Order: sequence, then C-alpha cells, then structure tokens
Amino acid sequence: MLTDVDSSSNRYQLFQRNIRVLMIVLTIVPLSMMALINYHQYQSSLREEIINPETLLANKTKHSFELFMKERQALIKSISSFYSFKDLSDKKTLNHILLTLKKEFSGFVDLGLISGADGTQLCYAGPYNLLGKNYAEQSWFQEVMLKGTYISDVFMGYRKFPHIAIAVQRYEQNGQSWIVRTTIDTTLFDSLIAAMGLDAESDAFILNKDGIFQTNSRLYGEVLEHCPLKIPMGGHATYVDERKGPDGRDIFLTYTHFTYPEYTLVIIKPKSTVLKTWYALKSDLFFVFLASSILIVIVVFRLTGIMVNRIKEADHNREMAFRELQHHHKLSSIGRLAAGVAHEINNPLAIINEKAGLIKDLIGYTPDFAQKEKFSTLVGAILQSVSRCRTITHRLLGFAKRMEVEVETLDLNELIEEVLGFMEKEALYRNIDIVLELAKDLPRIDSDRGQLQQVFLNILNNAMAALEDEGRILIATWEKDADTIAV
Repeated sequence: MLTDVDSSSNRYQLFQRNIRVLMIVLTIVPLSMMALINYHQYQSSLREEIINPETLLANKTKHSFELFMKERQALIKSISSFYSFKDLSDKKTLNHILLTLKKEFSGFVDLGLISGADGTQLCYAGPYNLLGKNYAEQSWFQEVMLKGTYISDVFMGYRKFPHIAIAVQRYEQNGQSWIVRTTIDTTLFDSLIAAMGLDAESDAFILNKDGIFQTNSRLYGEVLEHCPLKIPMGGHATYVDERKGPDGRDIFLTYTHFTYPEYTLVIIKPKSTVLKTWYALKSDLFFVFLASSILIVIVVFRLTGIMVNRIKEADHNREMAFRELQHHHKLSSIGRLAAGVAHEINNPLAIINEKAGLIKDLIGYTPDFAQKEKFSTLVGAILQSVSRCRTITHRLLGFAKRMEVEVETLDLNELIEEVLGFMEKEALYRNIDIVLELAKDLPRIDSDRGQLQQVFLNILNNAMAALEDEGRILIATWEKDADTIAV
C-alpha cells in the first residue's frame, strides 16, 4: 500500500515537473526570441541614428573648411586679376592690399609678389624680411607654375607658427608670368573644429595625405606630428568606422576627404559615449526581461501547483466515488443474498410453525395425555422461536428491499428501534446497556429508509466497537427547532 502511495506521488511530481518545463519553454523561448529580435532591430536603428548625425556633422564641417579655402584662394585670384604687375610691385600698394585683407578677412599674415621667371620675391608686405628670397627650387613653386594655383599643407617655416600658403600664377599678354603668394594663420582651423561642439571625450582634427596633423588633436598629438590612426585614402564620401583606438578604447571614427586641398577631416567619438543611451536602454531591457522571466516562472510554478493539486483531488474524488460505487454494489449483493437467505429460511419456518401448531392442537384435543403440560410448554417454545426467526427474516427482507434509494415519510423513533433489533443480541451477549430516550410526538421526516438504517447501523457498530463489555450506550431524539430533528 505504501509503495502504491509513493508511486502515485512520484507520478504527480513527474507530471507537475513536465508541465512546468513545457510552460516555461513555451513562454520563455518566444519572449527571448522577441527580445533578441527587438535588440538587433533597435541596435540597427540606433546605429543609423548615430551614423546619420556623424555624417551630417562631418559634411558640414568639411564644407566650412572647403568654403574657407576657396574663399581665400578666390581673394588672391582677384588680387592677381585686378592689380597689374606694376601695381603689385609697389610696396605701398601691396601693404594697402594686406591691410585691407586683414581688416576684412581674418587669418592673413603677409602678401608677396614672386617672379615667375626665376622664383625671386620681388615685393613683400608682412612682418618678415623675405624680400629677394628665391623659391625656384621649392616644390610648391614648381606646382604653381604647372597648375596655376597652390594650397600648401600646414608648415612652420620662418614664421615659427602653423600656417598655410596660397599661391596664384598670372600670365601677362607679353608672356611675362608672376605669382601672388600669401600665408594664412591656421587659428581659424581650430575655430572651425571648436564650432563642432564636441564633448570632452571626443576629438576632431585635419590630416594631410601623409597622415600628418594639420590641426591639434586633443587625444592623439600636436600639429605636424604623425597620427597613430590609419585612415584609408581615396573616395569622396563620408565613412563611419568602428575600431579600437591606440589606447585600446572602442571608438566610432568618422572621416571624409576634401576635394582640394588633399586634407582629411577626422572625428573621433568613444563608443561608450555615443552608445550611452543604448547601454542604458539595454540594461533596462535586460532587467525587464529578467523580471518578466522570474514572474513567468513564479506564475508557472503557482499555476501548475494549483492545477496538479486539483487534478490530484479530482483523481482522489473519482477513486472514492468508484469505491463508493463498489461498496454500493457489494451492499446490493449482500441485500439480495440476505433476501434469498430469508426466503429460504421462511419456507422451513412455515412448515415448522404449521407442524408445531398441529401438535399443539392434537395435545389440546387429547385430555388424557399424560405429559400434556410438558409438551404444551415445548411446543410453545418452538412457536415462540419460529416467531422470533420470522421477525428476523422480515427485517432482512425489509433491509434488502430498501437498498435502492426511495424517499418516503418515516418515523425516526421507529427506524431506530428497527435498527436496534439487529444489534440487541450482541448487546445482550456483551452486557452492554442500550438506553433509549426517544421524544414522543416527534415529527415525521422524508428520507430513504435503507440509507438511514445503514447510517445508524454504522454508528451503533462503531459505538459498540469503542466500548468494552458492560458498557452503556444512550440514544436520544429531540426536536431542535421547527426544521431540525436531532439524534
């Protein structure tokens, strides 16, 4: 029996575990897939939101730089066009032009007129003594003579501060050529970089085609130093790259190449700063997912526990109902057996009763019978025993007939006395005193006689089983209220 209980308990535990695993899988897996899909979709969208502003910022700054360079170059072209060689050869005129440029435009340092024939500086306006200096062997002179214009990289030179040179060539109708050359302070470059509004952890700078800083870098070096970052050359689009910086940090590197001069604008932003919002959201998503998963597990465990307990209870009730049905069938069989036994006993009892009556009549019609009184007593005892047996068999028949549910109006006192008829011999044998205190004029009730007999029979059996010999059982009935009769 203990093995059956353990097996049943293990069966419910296994069923509960399987249901929990199945429900958790069916809820957690879709939730995980949805979270993963949302994670990647949001990450892709966020990257686009990051790339687009970075690209726009780089393009705007590039446009500002190119506009600055083209504007300065156009000014020098205008000067070479509007003024003759003779005018520019006059130091006063050249000084006046330089003062006007400084007044109207920022960044101009000096202005000079250079011979296209031998590269000698013919006239100079500025803070340095460069009159008569020869540039014929310098690469920029060869380039301006070939292309007509020239914009240099940032360099120090005589001036000892970062600057660029812009040179424009002009041909006269007589075949004479000459060059107007100016130098411009690159402080404005830093102003354009500062106008980008970068935070303290970000950086932006200009590189030439050889990877040399044209502006100061907040993170990687000073002007004219070599940049430790490798920037791919070629292409005129704006590119955003993810990589590790020289210091090992993950960075977003945005770069774009100028059309002319061959500069590259580079913007550096730490990945942690750019994705700060994403990291915060990712943490929130993780906590939401974790909290949801924990809540799902708790709910699953709670619901499966309730469900399995109800299934267990339903199985128990079904088993009890089945046992009750078996017991009912058993009682029905017993009732039918009792009815058969009663019928079989009644037939001999009828014969015995008839013969005993005949004997009694014969003794009564024989006045000179010697032992008339003795035999009359014996026959009377036989008739009394037959009457007692008939009463018992009638009770068995009545009990058997009432096995099926049949509601009728009953006298509760009479029913109790009828049940006691089954128990009186056992009570007499065990010397148990059964005391009846039955209320008179007790209202009749509507119920099934057989079931009530079974109830009272079980109660009396239990009472007698609990008592030792020479005990006492008190049975009382009374009307508790208008709707209740108590026993």
